Amino acid sequence: MNRHADDPAAFFRCHVFCCVNQRQEGHPRGCCADKGALELREYMKAKAKEMGLKRVRINSSACLDRCELGPSVVVYPEGVWYRCATKEDVDEVLETHIRNGGRVRRLMMDAGE
Repeated sequence: MNRHADDPAAFFRCHVFCCVNQRQEGHPRGCCADKGALELREYMKAKAKEMGLKRVRINSSACLDRCELGPSVVVYPEGVWYRCATKEDVDEVLETHIRNGGRVRRLMMDAGE
């Protein structure tokens, strides 16, 4: 993700994509929606606002293709993937990654998973 000198300034400093995809019941890969992803996304959006995080967009996403590991969340521009299964996980990603620029290693998904 290389920016060019003549690119306009970014409107948001980061985007957080939260998979809320719903598959048919019994699908062998499962889906993030069945793991509470929609509620967690709504919580993340409200919590980011409560924390006063500026220029951060919490987005709903269709399938991010990591269903077995979900609920799946990816943060751009870094491209860091997380499994956020609880409100505490969401809080930790917002505080450590989004606010402070660190990483939450225990929640990160490996590229090979």
